[in-house]
Amino acid sequence: MKKLMALLAAALLLAGCSSSGSGDTGGQTLTVAATAVPHAEILKQVKPILAKEGVDLQIKVFADYVQPNTQVVEKAIDLNYFQTKPFLDTFNREHNTDLVIVTGVHIEPFGAYSRKYKSIDQLPVGATVTLPNDPANEGRALLLLAKHGLITLNDPNNELATPKDIVANPKNLVFKPLEAAMLPRTLDEVDLSLINTNYALAAGLNPIKDALLIEDKNSPYVNYLVGRPDNLHDPRVQKLAKALTSPQIKAFIEQKYKGAVLPAF
Repeated sequence: MKKLMALLAAALLLAGCSSSGSGDTGGQTLTVAATAVPHAEILKQVKPILAKEGVDLQIKVFADYVQPNTQVVEKAIDLNYFQTKPFLDTFNREHNTDLVIVTGVHIEPFGAYSRKYKSIDQLPVGATVTLPNDPANEGRALLLLAKHGLITLNDPNNELATPKDIVANPKNLVFKPLEAAMLPRTLDEVDLSLINTNYALAAGLNPIKDALLIEDKNSPYVNYLVGRPDNLHDPRVQKLAKALTSPQIKAFIEQKYKGAVLPAF
């Protein structure tokens, strides 16, 4: 009997030591979904900081903007780090979910790029313009074009504007929404493309040098660490939030991206 009890105790101890991941707030593993650039790069800088605090940060890289949220909702992953508040609000509304912001980390000034023209003034009448096909980023792209006078929107502050909201289009620009990840790959085929900075950087574009139009440093589109209501106050999550907004990470963002990505803290 004593031998049996000892074996049971050992088994329970092993189970306790190996517990981790999304469903167990007492575990020391923390999983985060992120797009490759700059989110995963920034998280890699945080990994050794958390290791010193006993948290094993596991970074899961995704190439799209849907699965990172879906997998957090399904508790397959603890958190994600890739999106702005307008995108998050739209996702929650359309999917009846309740993902929440943990902390703001950085801003990626959104830009317009062209392989054919060196300045926006060279853009011809009837030019083909691609932009992201998700509501939040499509609206963001149109707001940038409107700010620079290429179009006029019926509501210049509508973050979810679509091409249907354009009331003046002097150059008769032809808009083609595409999945955000496809925009850099099709840049050679169009006249102008509105590209999220994470995909621009991954494609070797320098937003500061290559963008014909770019948001300024006052852009409200902060990229957030996002989780669920049930893990918002998890000590592991709070340790990550603190590390992501530390002076060390601020210095890394400033030195690594040289203005293409800006700290939001």
